[in-house]
Amino acid sequence: MQLKNILSGLEGIKAKGNLDIDIENLESDSREIKENGMFVAIKGFDTDGHNYIINAIENGAKVVMMEKGFDFRTLNIPEDITLLVAENTRYALAICACNFYGNPSKKLKLIGVTGTKGKTTTTFMIKNILEKQGKKVGLIGTIATYINGKRIEDSARTTPESVKLQKTLAEMVDSGVEIAIMEVSSQSLKLDRVAGCEFYIGVFTNFSEDHISEKEHPDMKDYFESKLKLFNMCKYGFTNVDDIHGAKVSKMQFPCEISTYGIDNFCALLAKDITITNSYVDFKVKLSGKNERVKVGIPGRFSVYNSLAAIAVTEKLGATPDVIKEALLEVRVPGRSELVDNKKELTIMIDYAHSPESLENILQAVKSYTKGRVISLFGCGGDRDRTKRPIMGAISGKIADYTIITSDNPRTENPDEIVKEIEEGIKKTKGKYICIVDRVEAIKHAIEIANKRDIIVLAGKGHEPYQEINHKTYPFDEREIVRKIIEEMGK
Repeated sequence: MQLKNILSGLEGIKAKGNLDIDIENLESDSREIKENGMFVAIKGFDTDGHNYIINAIENGAKVVMMEKGFDFRTLNIPEDITLLVAENTRYALAICACNFYGNPSKKLKLIGVTGTKGKTTTTFMIKNILEKQGKKVGLIGTIATYINGKRIEDSARTTPESVKLQKTLAEMVDSGVEIAIMEVSSQSLKLDRVAGCEFYIGVFTNFSEDHISEKEHPDMKDYFESKLKLFNMCKYGFTNVDDIHGAKVSKMQFPCEISTYGIDNFCALLAKDITITNSYVDFKVKLSGKNERVKVGIPGRFSVYNSLAAIAVTEKLGATPDVIKEALLEVRVPGRSELVDNKKELTIMIDYAHSPESLENILQAVKSYTKGRVISLFGCGGDRDRTKRPIMGAISGKIADYTIITSDNPRTENPDEIVKEIEEGIKKTKGKYICIVDRVEAIKHAIEIANKRDIIVLAGKGHEPYQEINHKTYPFDEREIVRKIIEEMGK
């Protein structure tokens, strides 16, 4: 594609060199650049892409885009290289990626789901319903990317970088996908990863404290305002009116048409007569103008909210009541209230809960139907919001009958120190607890003390089959770990 076409829609670009050249690849990672490539230098949290301009050129870049303020004269850049300067290279990269891959979001209906919790489950519910309705569907999210029912690849982050995102959407278009569903993180909105996308529908599930750190959001205001950007990019919006911030969304002015769903407050899509058990929830809701009873095979009040969001979206897209009911009954989401089959016949649940509110929700949910003890096992990720650590300790101490504080993804932090910060919170409660930093040993301890009346909640890892320590990932699938521990105990 010609460079001038790749730059279409970008304003204020300063250029030195030839714009009438063909570009064959576009990247922000110098290692991925090939012959006749365009390299966009981005100043990241850990590394600055401007330090790799020469590497990109050596790998075949014919065009280099830099951010305003960088002095390229300090580098010995060959004369035949076209140089571009942009005010914001993150945003510019996203727009260039849209153009380079033929603006795929305009060729299908793109559904974006944002919120602190519930994004993954809601997107899976939408996917299940639409596929059962006979639609060709793609999904991009925290767990993996799916195209027409096939799992293409596991995900490194909730929302991919802009080049990867547009390339994936283009693959979906080429595969005949009619509707693409995407988890849209606050970071992807703040850092312009989804800039240039045209969303047909946007969903706001809920909002609570999470992702406040030096590398994420400085405060809750920035976190909330980042999420709101989605409603400036879509045609229709749905928001959870029972959530305080969701209710605010419904009263704000956006260029899209906003509708509401909920349980406790007046809204367009209301759930009534809710029953919650240890294996499902069911409720009444109006589908196609008629009251219907919907049963969902994922326990917990939060499942009702996720189901309502999925119903709102899929009804808008033409799903019928029978299909909606059948799909919601069958849906299962890896790492979300996921029960692990085991030879000891213990109730062991894996859940991705890694924020104060999500931990509180899952513990309260299982507490309501567990006949024995609730054994809570969790840790907190390193290089993330430190303020939530004692809060989560206090939550587990108040709700669970026994808490095992352990490691999660320590990243570059000392796991012992993270555990101590969690412990500060649980000390303020009367909750019984133990600290076992080694997560395998912690899981083993939970299994050893549990009986068939208890429930063990392994919180925080969810679908993740790894642990991240000092910039390296190590295999860590809790399902396999549980089975291995029980097998060894049997011997």
